[in-house]
Amino acid sequence: MQLEYLVGGAFVGLIIGWVIASLIGKSKHQEHEANARKDADQVKQRLLDEARADAAKIKADAAEEQLKRRRDFDKELNEMKEESRATEKRLEKRDELLDRKLQTLERREQDHTRKEQEGAKLEQKRQELLKDTESKNGEMTKLIDEERRKLSTISSLTPDQAKAQLMKRVERDMEGEVAELTLRAVNRARENAEVEARKIILNTIQRLANDCVAENTVATIDLPSEDLKGRIIGKEGRNIRAFEKATGVDVIVDDTPGVVVLSGFEPVRREIARLAMLSLIQDGRIHPTRIEESAAKAEKEVMELIDKTGKDVSIEFGCHDLHPKLRNMMGRLRYRTSYGQNVLAHSQEVAHICSMLAAELKLDVQLAKRCGLLHDCGKALDQEIEGTHPQIGMDVAKQCEERIEVCEAIGGHHGDIEIHSLYPILVQIADAISAARPGARRESLEKYIQRMKRLEEIATSKKGVEKAFAIQAGREVRVIAKADILNDVDCATVAREIAKQIEEELNYPGEVRVTMIREARFIEYAR
Repeated sequence: MQLEYLVGGAFVGLIIGWVIASLIGKSKHQEHEANARKDADQVKQRLLDEARADAAKIKADAAEEQLKRRRDFDKELNEMKEESRATEKRLEKRDELLDRKLQTLERREQDHTRKEQEGAKLEQKRQELLKDTESKNGEMTKLIDEERRKLSTISSLTPDQAKAQLMKRVERDMEGEVAELTLRAVNRARENAEVEARKIILNTIQRLANDCVAENTVATIDLPSEDLKGRIIGKEGRNIRAFEKATGVDVIVDDTPGVVVLSGFEPVRREIARLAMLSLIQDGRIHPTRIEESAAKAEKEVMELIDKTGKDVSIEFGCHDLHPKLRNMMGRLRYRTSYGQNVLAHSQEVAHICSMLAAELKLDVQLAKRCGLLHDCGKALDQEIEGTHPQIGMDVAKQCEERIEVCEAIGGHHGDIEIHSLYPILVQIADAISAARPGARRESLEKYIQRMKRLEEIATSKKGVEKAFAIQAGREVRVIAKADILNDVDCATVAREIAKQIEEELNYPGEVRVTMIREARFIEYAR
């Protein structure tokens, strides 16, 4: 019985344990399910937050990308606007250029029409003068016949004697009229020639503005300290002697503080000496061996610069086939001066003026430019070879097989040889224009005073001249005529004679104006 009770109790206990276990498991399952549900809600919330964050980031990136694209679009739009403005400016400039060209063509057409009208007027005046001359000849013939008849009737002179007296009288009467007609013709031709020449020359000068560099025969070197003077001189003067021997220039070390002067008439050597001295001062080591090295290095640099300058100038002016010797001479002109004017800059200026004059006169522009560029090439060798620079340059040009026009332009630009083309005349004109430009040249005080005195001497040497004054730095001569000796026609003749003598005897840039002044003064005293 007890066993049955025990078994039944155990069975009941098992059932109760199972029930309790079931209840506990169910509560745990519910708890796990709640936890899982809670975790799922947390995950869902986290995913929602991440999704919202990603959406906000995507939205911000999209806004930034849109802003960037808008900036790029604005930039492109601004560039297009700038390009449009630039295009508009170019079109405006082209319109202005076309307008200027049209105005130029209109002016040329008007000038051509005016010249035709002036030519017609001159032809009409010529015909009138011819008729007037014919009528005067007829009247003169009648007067001569009348005089012959009267002389034959009232005098006992032979026909030959009467003819001689009549011719003398006619010559006296006609002398003043012939001088007056000659003066009118000369003035009329001068006015027409001066108008056309001034137009061409002024148009040419206005198209060119060029500054020429003035150089001297000395080069001044600044020293950083006074101690360098002693080092330049060296022990017992050996350094300065070595420098002068290596460069061929004189070194002047005086009491002027911080300065040493290099003196020499050969400009290339002076430039080599200047570069060598600067190199020695910068290096600080000054002794005979170092001086020779610096001089050799400086000479190499200068020669390379001369070659480069000659090539650059020949390319600039279209002379690509220029002989190497002529190119070297043009490069040497970089260091050559004349009357304080740099010869290379002067040659370039003359070449420009020649090309402009040739364009105005419908000549070969390139040939005129070549003639102007090479006209002073002889000055590169005139300190080494005897002779004038036109002759030296012409000889070198012939050796280099230059065209005959170029050789004549070089040798005849000062009127030393006979010329057979217009190009030497163009070079003469351009050379005078370049030299006459204010500030282009300088001359010594002694030469200036001599030229002024000679101008006054030429003027006062003429008969009937009372006084003469050279003014405006020798550009004009004022001549006071004696009123009781010279009349108005005689004054014109004397002025022309003075001008011709000045042209023959004096060398000067530009032109000299001769002004004759004639006045009569009558003075009486009341007592």
